[in-house]
Amino acid sequence: MTQSNIQTDELILGTNTIIHPSAIIRGVNGNAKKIQIGDNCYIGQNVQIICDDFSIGDYSKIQHNTNVHGYLPCHIGHNAWIGQYTIIDSIGGTSIGNNCGIGAHSQIWSHIKFGDTLEGCRFLSEKPMVIGNDVWFVGHCIVSPITAQDKSMAMVGSVITKDMNYNEIYAGSPAKSISDKIGFQFNEVNLDEKIDKMKQYLIESNLNQNHIKIVADVSEIDFENNAISFFNISNRTYTKRGNEDEQNFMKFLLPAKAKFTPISI
Repeated sequence: MTQSNIQTDELILGTNTIIHPSAIIRGVNGNAKKIQIGDNCYIGQNVQIICDDFSIGDYSKIQHNTNVHGYLPCHIGHNAWIGQYTIIDSIGGTSIGNNCGIGAHSQIWSHIKFGDTLEGCRFLSEKPMVIGNDVWFVGHCIVSPITAQDKSMAMVGSVITKDMNYNEIYAGSPAKSISDKIGFQFNEVNLDEKIDKMKQYLIESNLNQNHIKIVADVSEIDFENNAISFFNISNRTYTKRGNEDEQNFMKFLLPAKAKFTPISI
């Protein structure tokens, strides 16, 4: 498998993935060591990914004029949405979990470097950027190297300099938690409500329901039945079969109805 605008020693490129011809994907000094892009992804116009070890999961989108760069690995999970003109720096290493959104014009930084240290500049560091699952930077956010725990959220224009706690919402410059005033990004939803909603989504999708089954937990999955895609509500995973109805259902659910990742067997 070849892709003329990707320069890498090892390429793993998923099916039904669209990469705009103007996008550039390579290593810092020539070929990357490994580039892995999942199924049903989109990488838009003038995107630059200059990283020796880069991966992004299924159903992810990187919008136009985004720049990803760095010496250390940059790994992004499934169902990512990265808005236009975003910068993701991986000089200190960057890990972004599943189901994350990075709004347009945001900047994700894993290093600080410029001032003359011989002259006494105190600011020189490279630290890992660790972003958990279901994290959302709404847009125009600037993020220093932090750990953002699962389901945390930063409102538009936030400047984040400290770690973000689980499911808390942040705003301001420097950003502070405002969850005591406005609540949390996610409310608790019981399993029965989720199942009912997913079954309704399946009806609304107008897809062949013989190929998709909504289940409450792993005990209801028939792993040997490759004709059916099982969507497990308890942990938001699905048995990835790759058939047309499954792919259309995933596209129907994304970006805001529901997010599922492939089950690990």
